[in-house]
Amino acid sequence: MEEEGLSTAGISLVRDNTERLRPPRFLWVPFELGRPLGTPDNAAFQMRVLRYVLSLLEKAGPPPLLEDFPDDAPGGGADLTGWTCPISLPEPVDEDTPERLANVLAEIEGLAPWYQAGLERRDRTTTGVLGSNIAGIARFLHDAFDGVPNSPKDGVPVGEAFRQGCEELKTFYMEAAIAKPGSASSRDLADWFWGGTAAGRLLLDLHPAALTSTDIGIRRVAEGQMVPRLQKHRLG
Repeated sequence: MEEEGLSTAGISLVRDNTERLRPPRFLWVPFELGRPLGTPDNAAFQMRVLRYVLSLLEKAGPPPLLEDFPDDAPGGGADLTGWTCPISLPEPVDEDTPERLANVLAEIEGLAPWYQAGLERRDRTTTGVLGSNIAGIARFLHDAFDGVPNSPKDGVPVGEAFRQGCEELKTFYMEAAIAKPGSASSRDLADWFWGGTAAGRLLLDLHPAALTSTDIGIRRVAEGQMVPRLQKHRLG
């Protein structure tokens, strides 16, 4: 489109990916994945984002151009009033313990009935891309503490499998959590996962090891995709 003389602009949710791809004009936004315009049902704020994106078309100078949106989405504070996890989970342990993987597997077992109930109600899930159950995904991710694990799926590079494994683990928890009646915002769920589960603690503890992995794909996931921006304050 640019070669035909039509200027383009877009929105980035993962800055590291956009920097590598070098598109002509992009705006990076500090919002949750899947919400490029910020808070749902806030037309005024969404219009601000859209106007900022369109303003990039008027910027002087050759592409690539990548600017940062200056504000977080409104209403991002955590408020768990009226929503609780479907099951009682023990407080996550900060220090490295032999029980780390066992605690995650116990959580998965406890959440499985709620995940199944949600699956039956929605008739769909976004897990299963790697062809392994969530317990297997957790073991695969845990193996990354000791080096580069084998990819759980033939033909999928370990770095891509690591990225997808992180997403599948989070998605399993989120789909199980929203199966319980009650209202929870995406920020509620994110704060619960990262701050209140052994699985969230696993990924936070794994982050330093992934940053220094000998596999470039795993390192890239840790650098730009593994821990959301709004949860990075939990990193040690």
